[in-house]
Amino acid sequence: MIYILKIKGTDKIPDFVQIRDQDMTLRAYFRMDQQESGIRKNNLEKWKKEIISALEKIPFGKLKKLDIQL
Repeated sequence: MIYILKIKGTDKIPDFVQIRDQDMTLRAYFRMDQQESGIRKNNLEKWKKEIISALEKIPFGKLKKLDIQL
């Protein structure tokens, strides 16, 4: 199980994504505009479609739980 959180940036700071495991340990942290490379660099390619789909749907500042085993 993983949790995805979208973080809204400011004028100078871009939007970011946090992916945390079931213990809320940070597993991935990347910019929203670099989703594909962030997923690849953090070895999450196996779940790429599910993660990108969730990122498109969830609002900023809300946790989304996905049933993915890391």
